[in-house]
Amino acid sequence: RPVEEVVSEAWDSLIVAPRVGWTRVAVGVNACVDVVVSGVGLLRALSLVPGTSHDHEAMNSSEQLQDTFAHFMDRGAAAERLFADRDAFLSIAQTASVQPGAKHFVGGNAALIGHKMVTHSNLSVLLCGPVGPKLHELLDDRIIVPPESLQEVDEYHLILEYQAGESWGEIKAPQANRFIFSHDVSNNEMNMMEAFVGSLEEFNPELIVLSGLHMMEGQEKEMREKRLQEIGLLISEISNEVPIHLELASMTDPAYMTDILHQILPIVNSVGLNEQELLFISQSGLGPYSSQASWDGIPDVGKVSDIIFWMLQNYGR
Repeated sequence: RPVEEVVSEAWDSLIVAPRVGWTRVAVGVNACVDVVVSGVGLLRALSLVPGTSHDHEAMNSSEQLQDTFAHFMDRGAAAERLFADRDAFLSIAQTASVQPGAKHFVGGNAALIGHKMVTHSNLSVLLCGPVGPKLHELLDDRIIVPPESLQEVDEYHLILEYQAGESWGEIKAPQANRFIFSHDVSNNEMNMMEAFVGSLEEFNPELIVLSGLHMMEGQEKEMREKRLQEIGLLISEISNEVPIHLELASMTDPAYMTDILHQILPIVNSVGLNEQELLFISQSGLGPYSSQASWDGIPDVGKVSDIIFWMLQNYGR
């Protein structure tokens, strides 16, 4: 029998749904408006041509956008990067918004999770994050948004999609995926974290879902380290009786990921991540297969299991 079937059956036998479901869930703290467009279509609209393929940790120009998009499209890998130049980002965002087929959606892991959860019956959802007019309009009316979360201007994230087999110059995507970038002040500083924790006592949640740590990666190291320590203290103040789920996302700074591993993972109850983020955790913490630069397509289930076991053994609560 295929090893995948054996592993799947083992997980199914070990992981069972709770007998009593949650009725009150608090979600925070990254929220934005996603503008979804064809990646290749946007690059062409920006008058860019296929060129070099290189991963820029922080982009400052449309040319660096082309480099980074090409890098991940070539691998069929999902990624999220910061765009450091505000004016250049606003110009690109304006072009993206008027592209044929451009769509606006609820964005940010916290807002997306809350938006999905509220569709379940008998579930009350609190969302705390930077909620501007457009995002408030897009959110389900049943979601509770504390007044401290409301702001006058939305944060926008651009999502560049590509399909399996789609070409950009000599690059041909091995599988469909997306590349995300933004210039986002509110989420980059996780400045809604205090409001989020402050709203918990009145809302009295049975489950807390936290996301947005990846957004701080572009901050100066000293500021980031100080803010991460503050977030760790805020999490520690939450009652141990309320489980906390941490949702991760794409990052590039091993030192920052190592800080998250040591300061945040031991004080949460569960973690959500994809295969790229899992490998990066191993690379940052010198875990199994840390010398491997990237996955070549779909990763081997045995390697994934080894990394998960190492992560839980070393950093689990």
